[in-house]
Amino acid sequence: MHRLLLIATGGTIASVQSHHGLTPGIGALELETYLGQLSHQCSTDSMNLFHIDSTNMQPEYWVKIAETVAAQYDRYDGFIITHGTDTLAYTAAALSYMLADIDKPVIVTGSQVPFTYQKSDAQRNLLDAARMACEPMGGVYVVFDGHVIAGTRAVKIRTKSFDAFESINYPDIATVDNSGDIHYHIPIPQSHRPLSLDTSLCPDVFLLKLHPGTKPELFSALMPLYKGIVIESFGNGGIPFLERNLLPPIEACVKAGIAVVVTTQCLQEGEDLSLYEVGRRVAENDRVILSKDMNTEAIVPKLMWALGQTSDLFEVKHIMETAMAHDASF
Repeated sequence: MHRLLLIATGGTIASVQSHHGLTPGIGALELETYLGQLSHQCSTDSMNLFHIDSTNMQPEYWVKIAETVAAQYDRYDGFIITHGTDTLAYTAAALSYMLADIDKPVIVTGSQVPFTYQKSDAQRNLLDAARMACEPMGGVYVVFDGHVIAGTRAVKIRTKSFDAFESINYPDIATVDNSGDIHYHIPIPQSHRPLSLDTSLCPDVFLLKLHPGTKPELFSALMPLYKGIVIESFGNGGIPFLERNLLPPIEACVKAGIAVVVTTQCLQEGEDLSLYEVGRRVAENDRVILSKDMNTEAIVPKLMWALGQTSDLFEVKHIMETAMAHDASF
């Protein structure tokens, strides 16, 4: 018999209608009650950690979730975290870095429709999450609409449909069919190493999506406020250098000790700064960080985590460019 802990943080899955629209109003105990259908397989305890819409999720809350899992680690065989969908992917990625070498499953799930609605995906997602939390595997995973996705690879791509999340640039770890049977696509070995909790985060990271017309002067405004900047550039990683030339302000940021990561606005296949002149010019700076085929939802918390370890840009670059928890393929 597996013993699981359900950690509720709010989100659509726990929402009820109010005068101001949907807002979290259901507690962990009500969600836990539904898991009684799996009483032959697991016993479940629950706790309310937060009661928020995930739009209000903050890096400091990621730390609290990770610390809660670590504090309860020896008492349970697996963990279910219910979460709003809008920032769920960021949380899953952040936990993947903070809970290194975890040898038990941490399953993050939620729903597109509240638990109490007649046609809701909450019930299926909860049951599938509990099934995966009973599996002999370690790591952080997103379970949604029958898909089991590595915590660093999930991206929300739909706002209303039940199949809200996809695994980008990496296969699903497994799928759970309508009968509750689990079908693995990638073998996941256990680490058999002690849990290593590292919640050192520097939340001073800015995400900049380039568009034609982005002003170089913007970087001067960002420099006093942030220690890391993630640039979602064009295509394979191009940075404009004609007219509104962004290369000098990027160089100034790096000289000032600000970590700069270049990624792409394209979901699939990642960046390749070596391909075009517009990429090579920025990559000539050996402290600019390459993102490979990582998702933005993983890059942002990973950079926060890396900056929490060190302020040395070469060390930050090494951490960021080292694949962890399935976050990069090459």
